[in-house]
Amino acid sequence: MSPTVLREGPFRLFFFSREEPRMHVHVSHPDGEAKFGLTPEVALADSVGLSARQLAEAQDVVERHTGEIRDAWLRHFGA
Repeated sequence: MSPTVLREGPFRLFFFSREEPRMHVHVSHPDGEAKFGLTPEVALADSVGLSARQLAEAQDVVERHTGEIRDAWLRHFGA
């Protein structure tokens, strides 16, 4: 299961239900994908297929929606 948290432009932000326990979000784009850790701050954990510009745009989306993403994480996985 991979619930979508939000969509913005070409980006889809989502969680994998059975992955690592660390709070993070996956970002899908038609050209590739990235994974960002959310604590203690937003940080790129891994990526494939995305250019430096696309990664910067993806990180901007994650940073602007961090509160919403964290709230969705807690609702989905529990506190």
